Parts: sequence; structure tokens; C-alpha cells
Amino acid sequence: TVRFDVDKSDRLFSVYAEDTLVKTYPCVLGENPIGDKFCQGDRKTPEGTFTFRSKRVHASWHKFIWVDYPNAESYRRFKDRKAQGLIPAGKDIGGEIGIHGVPEGMDHWIDMGRDWTWGCIALKNTDVDEIYPYIIPERTELTIAP
Repeated sequence: TVRFDVDKSDRLFSVYAEDTLVKTYPCVLGENPIGDKFCQGDRKTPEGTFTFRSKRVHASWHKFIWVDYPNAESYRRFKDRKAQGLIPAGKDIGGEIGIHGVPEGMDHWIDMGRDWTWGCIALKNTDVDEIYPYIIPERTELTIAP
């Protein structure tokens, strides 16, 4: 069984096979990376355990692997935060979070280590190519930790 972990603090994307670390890749996150995603437009990368909805070739981002955010736990936290007044009325939870590459020839966007996505996890295109075959929608697990 293959699973993936993202350590937001260290900007590392790790691949595990049967609980053994196989490889790590540098990654970048939403441009407002500290803390969990609260709502659409906050430019944060969500935290928690997810699976994947689908994967596809993408015109701008090389490949896009769609994370199942929001999931049941994300909705629970969203509703709790809204009830506490931490999220303005009328704000939506957001979505379309994924793992993707960069425009062709732009791997230096990852090397620079500067967060720039709207909440997604970005890797070099060759790194996305390496993990892509191991993604089984609705089965492969991804944990994103602070």
C-alpha cells in the first residue's frame, strides 16, 4: 500500500510503501501556508487526511491530482468555525484542491521554496510524473500535517 504525507512546516512531500519511507520531494503550498484551510479564498493548504477524487493531464499544471477536499471532517471543522464566528457569513468552504506540477520549464518555482498556490500542493513536473501511477482515486491516502 502506498500513501503520501505532506509536512507543511518542512515543505516536504513524502511517499511511503507499507509504512516505509521511500522518497521525499520538495513542495510548495498555498501562499498563506500557516494553519488549516478555513474557507474559499484564504489561500491555505488544508490539513487532515484525504483520498483523491481523480487525476488527469492538465494544460497549465502538467498534471492535476484532485484531493477530496472538502471531506466530512473538513465540513465539520468548517461548520464549527463558522458557528464560532471565525468564518464570515456567506463564505463557502472552497474546493478544487489538488497536487499539480508547474508550467513547462518552471521547476525553479519549486526550487525557490516560495509558496504561491491558491491552496494546492505543487511539485516539479518530474516528481508529479513519479507519483502519478501510484494514485488510485478513492483509495490512496494523503495526510497533510502542519
